[in-house]
Amino acid sequence: MQENKEKTIEELLTDAKDYLEARIEYTRLRVVEKSSKIFADLLTGATVVICFVLAFLFGSVTLALFLSDVFESFTAGFGSVALIYLLIAVVVYLTKDKYIEKALTNMAIRNYFNKLADKDDEEKI
Repeated sequence: MQENKEKTIEELLTDAKDYLEARIEYTRLRVVEKSSKIFADLLTGATVVICFVLAFLFGSVTLALFLSDVFESFTAGFGSVALIYLLIAVVVYLTKDKYIEKALTNMAIRNYFNKLADKDDEEKI
């Protein structure tokens, strides 16, 4: 009887050790998964931002050149584009506290919870 208890205790210790090793490996894999998703999000986000900035810059130059042809003056064309951006900056500055920051905060929170919901859906499958 004593031998069975010792064997059972040894088996319990072995099982506990195996469980702990499996749990550590699971945690390590979860960390790798999370970090790779964060890296992928950052990389794709940076790529999108760079593409938008380039499109915005080329569009601005194109608009300035078009307005230069219309006004028959490079100074007037590029100056009018500068005035447009100045007006946009003033409007953004005046509305940022009431509308823009709230909308961006809500969008970030919604995006975060949507990703959590997607994760839960993946785990159920």
